[in-house]
Amino acid sequence: MITFFISIALLVLGYIFYSKVAERIFGADEKRETPALAMRDGVDYMPMPKWRTFLIQFLNIAGLGPIFGAVAGAMWGPVAFLWIVFGSIFGGAVHDYFSGMLSVKHKGLSIPEIVGIYLGVGTKQFMRGFTVLLMVIVGAVFIMGPAKILESLTPETLTMNFWVWVVFIYYVLATMLPIDKIIGRIYPVFGFALLFMAVGLSMALFVEGYQIPELTLENLTNFHDQPEKFPIFPMMFITIACGAISGFHATQAPLMARCITNEKQGRGVFYGAMITEGIVALIWASIGMAFYGGVGPLNEIMVANKGNAAFVVNEISNSLLGKLGGALALLGVVAAPITSGDTAFRSARLIVADFLKFKQGPIKNRLMVSIPLFAVGYGLTLVDFAVIWRYFAWSNQTLAMIVLWAITVYLAREKKFYWITFIPALFMTTVITSYLLFAPEGFGLSYTVSVSAGLIAALFFALLFFVKVKKES
Repeated sequence: MITFFISIALLVLGYIFYSKVAERIFGADEKRETPALAMRDGVDYMPMPKWRTFLIQFLNIAGLGPIFGAVAGAMWGPVAFLWIVFGSIFGGAVHDYFSGMLSVKHKGLSIPEIVGIYLGVGTKQFMRGFTVLLMVIVGAVFIMGPAKILESLTPETLTMNFWVWVVFIYYVLATMLPIDKIIGRIYPVFGFALLFMAVGLSMALFVEGYQIPELTLENLTNFHDQPEKFPIFPMMFITIACGAISGFHATQAPLMARCITNEKQGRGVFYGAMITEGIVALIWASIGMAFYGGVGPLNEIMVANKGNAAFVVNEISNSLLGKLGGALALLGVVAAPITSGDTAFRSARLIVADFLKFKQGPIKNRLMVSIPLFAVGYGLTLVDFAVIWRYFAWSNQTLAMIVLWAITVYLAREKKFYWITFIPALFMTTVITSYLLFAPEGFGLSYTVSVSAGLIAALFFALLFFVKVKKES
């Protein structure tokens, strides 16, 4: 368990020290008026205390990714700890902080509009459609995921279709009403459930004496059941997304950029929420490797259940915490995707409204934007969950790559230390290109060709960046 505690310590130290580096580079100024104060509209621009904005941001971004993704990522073995820790500190949290603070800087604009400012009109138009599609996919994924778990709690009384409609109706209300009416009030309850889940399962794991595999040179290898089909690079870096870096987070950051009352709060709200999510992912990856007696047995269980992480999550929660505690833990697991799904649809509404320059004060305007989004989202719930999840994972990381390049251009324009996002942008470009070419749901090319093309793509984008910087200077 030494690796587990060192990993937790590194995440905490990353927040204490590296977040200050990011804050210093951005130049947060507590004297500047934030959009929440300058543009208050009673619906989306709404001043909130820091503890509430942090909690909402954390629950917005902590969907199924740091739970289901971490359990699936544990199939690769202890190497997953490296990606969760260093990905969170140097990739995900940096990505989240700068995307949130750029939204603050630009009056709470949604991420496609911000990307357009720094990467051009063509990229902005692509990002508008791409991001809205991703948000609707996220909403559909986060309808079915919670519904599957809730169905497991009521197998003899309530069906999955019933829970799909319950979650769907909640999403409609959370998307339409002012942010302080439902999201601002119910999230503290969900936050308690999620906190109970993480702390309760961790304590039970240690009390029961489960052994978490250590990260050593000997086991720094691929433990996946099909290592040739699922190499560590790039497959693990796509599977563990929200627990390390996630483009979805950039779509959520503007929600709280419209609610924080001081730029200095951004460090805790944006960077801190990502580190907290990394800790949740670390807990679930550790439990996944330890509960069944090792990484090998976990692979057997996942293969037997066709990669259904919900089965593993359900069994672990009930076994470690009993029926009552397991039910509370599962509610925490349910809370995470629900609190991401509702804000996914809300983000989609705001992105479309920004594009159409449609004021969102009148409820009829909100209905005109939201109804088509919900119709498409509900249609996607009828598609195979596994298929939607795979495409969500790749599109999610693709969005992170684009946002990192936009932030890098911003930093270069401002003559600030752009290497803090330039290196993560290069890495994610290699990851998503290699995955698209290698994965069976992609082009299915050979591993050597795919990774080589990923490296070439990263080099190409790096050259484009330096040419752009030189031209603008």
